[in-house]
Amino acid sequence: MTGFELPVALFLLANLAASLWRVLRGPGDANRLLAALLFGSTGVGILALLAFSQTPAATPLLDVALTLALLAAITAIAFAQRAWQRGTDPKRADD
Repeated sequence: MTGFELPVALFLLANLAASLWRVLRGPGDANRLLAALLFGSTGVGILALLAFSQTPAATPLLDVALTLALLAAITAIAFAQRAWQRGTDPKRADD
C-alpha cells in the first residue's frame, strides 16, 4: 500500500462503523435500508481499494465488488416495491 490507500481505508472503516451505528439505532425501516445500502457501497469501495492496491490487479475482488453493488441495488428496488404495495410511509417506525 502506498501513502494514499491507508487514509482512504481508514475513512471507509469509519464510514462502516457509522452505518452500523445507524442500523442499530435507526428509528425506521427507511433509515435501516439506507444504512444497509451504505454497507454495500462501502464494501464495494473497500474491495476495489484492495483489488487496485495489489501489484497485478485482482479481478476476483472486482467481481465480488460488482456483485455486491448489484445486490445493493436489487435490495433498494425490493424495499421500494414493498413500501409502495403496503401504501405506508417508509419513514414511520410504528408499522
